[in-house]
Amino acid sequence: MAAAFGIEKAGRLAGTVAVPGDKSLSHRSIMLAGLADTPVEVHNFLAAEDCLSTVSCMRAMGVSVEIEPNGTVLVKGKGLYGLSEPDDVLDAGNSGTTIRLLSGLLAGQSFFSVLTGDDSLRRRPMARIITPLSQMGARLMGREKSRYAPIAIEGTGSLQGIEYRMPVASAQVKSALMFAALYAGSPTTISEPYLSRDHTERMFAQFGIQIRRQDLSVTVNPVNSLNAPQIVEVPGDFSSAAFLLVAATIIPDSELTLTNVGVNPTRTGLLDVLRQMGANIELMNQRFSGEEPVADLRVRSAKLQGVSIGREQIPRLIDEIPILAVAALFATGETLIQGAEELRVKETDRLLAMATELNRMGGVIEERPDGLLIQGNGRLNPAECRTYGDHRVAMSLAVAGMAHAGATLDDANCVNISFPGFFEVMKGCCK
Repeated sequence: MAAAFGIEKAGRLAGTVAVPGDKSLSHRSIMLAGLADTPVEVHNFLAAEDCLSTVSCMRAMGVSVEIEPNGTVLVKGKGLYGLSEPDDVLDAGNSGTTIRLLSGLLAGQSFFSVLTGDDSLRRRPMARIITPLSQMGARLMGREKSRYAPIAIEGTGSLQGIEYRMPVASAQVKSALMFAALYAGSPTTISEPYLSRDHTERMFAQFGIQIRRQDLSVTVNPVNSLNAPQIVEVPGDFSSAAFLLVAATIIPDSELTLTNVGVNPTRTGLLDVLRQMGANIELMNQRFSGEEPVADLRVRSAKLQGVSIGREQIPRLIDEIPILAVAALFATGETLIQGAEELRVKETDRLLAMATELNRMGGVIEERPDGLLIQGNGRLNPAECRTYGDHRVAMSLAVAGMAHAGATLDDANCVNISFPGFFEVMKGCCK
């Protein structure tokens, strides 16, 4: 049973922090390296529970993955067509990225496999990948008429390229189809209503895979092998940096520098919104790590104003909305978040969770079908809060407690899904 964890109000934050490696890129680097013919070193890999689920699944298919004491991961792949049929069910744990991207990868194999996950993951929608993968000729079947995991995949070794228009912008769905497209007999084109994060496109290019991007569409050509790099450098995770950015913004007299953070423009919607609200965030030492832009971020405390956020902005800040809700509580005026109904099918219903728990702390938040209406007042009360086992909810509530009156979380261990050492890092910044 998880033990309650107390959060104390922070005086100010200061110092320099290296945030953990990017979760999305860590997943993709292990998967692609596992399909390579030559060894790949992955530096700054995020050894968090979600990414370790991907490691476990790839190992079960014959890929050698060694995590060295210094954090470097050495992957010896089996080649594009060299994966082995797993002896047992593949467990994705809590990781939506693992189960969805691997579904696309496994759809192109010539063997049978089954993917499942924990209770939370087995409640998340899977028809969104099963439907288009079936159109490519894959044979997939899930629970409750193929709506949920476990997912059984009968690999035929024969897929066809398709043109698929996604009803919802989702990097996971797009990426699942891109992995399957590697094994198709003709090119596959995927279109989305709004641009979602493009880490898969960039990393495919890094591994020598031909893609063509045009507006909101990406076309993937099938390949026979990968031209893998010797080293993949994973930047710091912007979604992890988001908690520090908001904390240093709303806690008076704070100044933090976050080093080597990925600033891929398809991920930095929160940065744009915070600046629109009046945040003082500076990008320094901008450069590239592989195909990914990175920078050091300097953030100083600032007064914020409420804003309106529309549907077209959501794909670029989908994971940051819980912590954005905390920032909005400390802004002057009203903040309206619309078009974010996708948050209801994450690890938990994040709209419900954030509205319930921040209201418990004294906030004024109206939950709406597709978002939140937040009245900023900057005054919270100490409260005992539920995290719902959701890492982003837990870290957001922790920042809210640090910013004003403290809080008690029923389960702090869930932060290990994406940010091991989160509480130690935050405590180290308190001066």
